[in-house]
Amino acid sequence: QLVESGGGLVQAGGSLRLSCAASGRAFNSYAMGWFRQAPGKEREFVAAISWSGLNTHYADSVKGRFTISRGNAKSTVSLQMNSLKPEDTAVYYCASYLETRGLAVLADMYDYWGQGTQVTVSS
Repeated sequence: QLVESGGGLVQAGGSLRLSCAASGRAFNSYAMGWFRQAPGKEREFVAAISWSGLNTHYADSVKGRFTISRGNAKSTVSLQMNSLKPEDTAVYYCASYLETRGLAVLADMYDYWGQGTQVTVSS
């Protein structure tokens, strides 16, 4: 089970930090990622981090503004979002998958999903 927290309303240029906690099963060797879905749009990849925490990958639209990180216990993942823009408004989802090779950007590759947390950026 994955549970997100930290969403909310922020003005453009502001910051938010999303967190995701994994529980209920062992997530050893699982990579984790963040996706988002805006109204009327498809779910899109935001960022991913390897099980070790050493490898990360970002969508071009958030590169340089968002930072994904993993807790020491490996069962938590955070997304620090800076310089937020109105177009970042979406429901943000945490997800994970058994990492066999590389970091996945396709939602179909992920096995477990959180319920989502709303992020709204006002202009």
